[in-house]
Amino acid sequence: MLAVMGYAISAIGYAFLLLLILTVRKSGLAKYLLILATAATSIWSGVPFFFAELSVEKIIFFDNIKNLFWLLFLASCLKDNFKNIQQVLVRKETWFILALPLFAMSVPLFGDFFVSWQYLLQTVIALEFLVLLEIIYRQSGDNRWALKPLIIYLAVISIFDFLTFANALMIDQVHIYYLSARGFIYAALIPFLVLAIRRVKNWGVEIYISREIVLHSTLLLVAGGYLFVMAMVGYVVKYMGGEWDTSIQVVLIFLSLTLLAALFMSTSFRTRIKVFITKHFFANQFDYRQEWVKLTQCLENTQGEINQVHLTALQGFLQAIDYQSGCLVSCHHGELTKLADIDYAKLNDDEKNVLVVLGEFFKEKAWIVDIAELRTHPHIYEGLKINHALLNQARFQIIVPLYKDNEFWGMVAMQGSDNTTKKLNWELRDYINAVTAQVSNFLFHQQAAKELAENAQFAAFTRMSAFVLHDLKNVLAQIDLILCNAEQHKNNPEFIEDTFETLHHTKARMEKMLSQLTEKDNSMVSSDSLVLLSASIQRVIDNRCATLLPRPQLVINSETEVVLDKEKFANVMYHLVSNAQQATQDNGKIEVILDKSENDKHMLVKIVDTGCGMSENFIQARLFKPFDTTKGNAGMGIGAFDAKMFLDKIGGQLSVESEEGKGSTFTLRIPI
Repeated sequence: MLAVMGYAISAIGYAFLLLLILTVRKSGLAKYLLILATAATSIWSGVPFFFAELSVEKIIFFDNIKNLFWLLFLASCLKDNFKNIQQVLVRKETWFILALPLFAMSVPLFGDFFVSWQYLLQTVIALEFLVLLEIIYRQSGDNRWALKPLIIYLAVISIFDFLTFANALMIDQVHIYYLSARGFIYAALIPFLVLAIRRVKNWGVEIYISREIVLHSTLLLVAGGYLFVMAMVGYVVKYMGGEWDTSIQVVLIFLSLTLLAALFMSTSFRTRIKVFITKHFFANQFDYRQEWVKLTQCLENTQGEINQVHLTALQGFLQAIDYQSGCLVSCHHGELTKLADIDYAKLNDDEKNVLVVLGEFFKEKAWIVDIAELRTHPHIYEGLKINHALLNQARFQIIVPLYKDNEFWGMVAMQGSDNTTKKLNWELRDYINAVTAQVSNFLFHQQAAKELAENAQFAAFTRMSAFVLHDLKNVLAQIDLILCNAEQHKNNPEFIEDTFETLHHTKARMEKMLSQLTEKDNSMVSSDSLVLLSASIQRVIDNRCATLLPRPQLVINSETEVVLDKEKFANVMYHLVSNAQQATQDNGKIEVILDKSENDKHMLVKIVDTGCGMSENFIQARLFKPFDTTKGNAGMGIGAFDAKMFLDKIGGQLSVESEEGKGSTFTLRIPI
């Protein structure tokens, strides 16, 4: 009875697989040969039901029919470019492969034949299967992973058949235990054949088994495994010589069945099993490579305006799950602000109330909310208490929270049509979470870029103001120089002439500064000219640095003219010489030395003082840092910075050597 049950399960299983293959619309050689092999196996499994008495000869005959079709299928797998059955049959190798089962089927036609020879032929046929499988596996190359289930399926069957008939060859009969087990073994190996069919794409056979079928099959498998474990425990107890009291047996059976029923009725257990099966045994709902490319292209199409950025982010979400309408909402201090919407009318009061409640929930849990699921299974969203009358008025279906620096920032409410509405399962949640990470990064990066651009504008304005003040301070120093000498030299014609020249120079500087402030393109016009550095430096010393001690001395070792902006160079020299004067005692010494570099490619301007000097750390960290000054309110902290920027711009270099208590040397390398 047990043997008949095994063959019945096997016959039903292969018949069901045959129906699945027949439903495949694609045509192909592999499909038709699989149909023949599966049909032969199904018929082979049903043989015990067709005959009242089943002799060994009949068993072997149907074995040969089954083996013939499977060997024909393997012959077609030796090459992957067969188009039809004729191309397979014209090969000599195919007939060599089919020779053994054909010969075994024709043996009874020649009269009496020792049954032991038939056992030997079946043993050799099993070995032929193993040899063919080894050849196919070795030449499969990149397709090896896909063919593994088929190799395992046929290898296990062939090994079992080999053991069955090898044992029969030794004892001159097929043992009943082997015959009883064959049906169960063939039935148990069906999943390997199904897995092989799904994996091997060039067969053109794409069968579909619903997740629910696999779930229920898995639960039955778990139940079978559980009962097997319980049976093994009983067997071990019996093997050890123990005995079960009847009451204990009843109690254990009852508790075991109760535990099994509790597991099957557990929603959590069934959900975990279903998610595991879907993740590992089924194709994904989305083509993630294609979807990721589409999302990236969508996020690239933005003009930089913040309103456009919000709209692009919303488009990214809607496109990702093929929804048609939705809105992007920010939430700050409990206040909702709609930043963007696509085909979504103004939020009504009920929808605003729903979003406010969800906003409080999102502050605690970063869960994606499915409104339909919330209506029917509110217990899933633990801690979310909301009036279901409000939910019925909400048009949106999926709500996705957005977080900035782990703080709740806002949410996206999306609505699909009747054809595109999706159930929020584990895969959709994982996919939306991945999309959310990408879109959030885009959204907040664009916001940060906008804030940075605004800060840069303010910084530019602040910097411009600092330079204006710095120039005004220089102008004030020139006017102060005139006033200090006015009483003493007001009747001196040369002083009056110098005064007018200074005022003319001051007016020109003020006009140039105003021009740069009012005409943005003016800064693009170059004022470079051929300049003799000694003359420019001497004018700075005489006209702008004469009021402070010690008075700088100009030393000219060698010189040639260079091309630069005369006015800007004069300002740089004034900043550096003035700083040297302020750092040096009145009885100290300041020299400005002009010389050529060793390769005659640069003019070297060295400003050497005997002042207080600077530490190496100060030079590295603070000297050229804008707006960092040691003069308090008397300085702006941009003199050295402006000098370095000027030298860098003309392709030169500003270097500093200093020692605290001994003085400093600033070296300007100006290209010739």
